[in-house]
Amino acid sequence: MPENPRQPRRVHSDEFKRSAVELVTKKGYTIKQAADAVAVAPRSIRDWIKKFDASAIPASVGSSNDALIAENRRLKKALLQAEMERDILKKATAYFAKESK
Repeated sequence: MPENPRQPRRVHSDEFKRSAVELVTKKGYTIKQAADAVAVAPRSIRDWIKKFDASAIPASVGSSNDALIAENRRLKKALLQAEMERDILKKATAYFAKESK
């Protein structure tokens, strides 16, 4: 009778896990896309998000008001950060364009 050909369990460093979480939280990947990118199960990514960045778990349909409010706060904060970065890049572009003339 053949044995179960299961692969040995892989162990990932915390740095690897945090990088995978950043794909979802900072780069905009879906959990499935991030899982495919780093060759792990989507369930692993979800677990790592809970472990390293619980605030980044998107609220789903039927979520409580508290979860939706927390997600709204998180998204507003992320939007402000993105707008600030965009403004800095605009100013830098204008400065370097003026310098090169």
